[in-house]
Amino acid sequence: MKGKFITFEGCEGVGKSRQIKLLEEYMKKNNVDYLLTREPGGSIISEKIRGIILDKENDKMTPACEALLYASARVQLLDEVLKPELEKGRLVICDRYVDSSLAYQGYARGLGYEFVAKINDYALKNFCPDYTVFLKLTPEEAFKRKGGVDKTDRVELLGKEFHEKVYNGYLELAKKFSDRFIVIDASGSKEETHQKIINALKEKGIL
Repeated sequence: MKGKFITFEGCEGVGKSRQIKLLEEYMKKNNVDYLLTREPGGSIISEKIRGIILDKENDKMTPACEALLYASARVQLLDEVLKPELEKGRLVICDRYVDSSLAYQGYARGLGYEFVAKINDYALKNFCPDYTVFLKLTPEEAFKRKGGVDKTDRVELLGKEFHEKVYNGYLELAKKFSDRFIVIDASGSKEETHQKIINALKEKGIL
């Protein structure tokens, strides 16, 4: 890969979308060439898979099915969007990536790290992020800030215990991949968190 690949991770309600928007504003202001995409989604086919995954009517979906759907949407996005853009030398920012699968399905769903890593082998071997910005905030604090659970989102409806497992999963991943994880304390104001992200990406030579 010629370009740089940066991913954003965090629990539900942590303010990830807000921080990505602020980063976009910064990059536009400073004439930084970039592509922003998201997971699951980012392409026509991947967005259709996203609809299936998040639909609250699909409450009987098994953890393995869920993990495989995420992996399928990911492969489509990689081949259709990320690969050609990275080969052009662009900076690619992705809202969630394989670490979400490892935290949500591997740790919280109980499928295990090895299972999820295996079905995402293509992504991990060929498209590992240069850096992963992890917004660190407990689920309790995140949902309080967010104003509660989104009743239309199947994942957000999974309960406190599940989201605590997700959070602990991310903490394990941050230790395991300390060379690429940029851990950002997101407990302050959105402006404070934004500045921490900018400072960290400058330090890494991304901005």
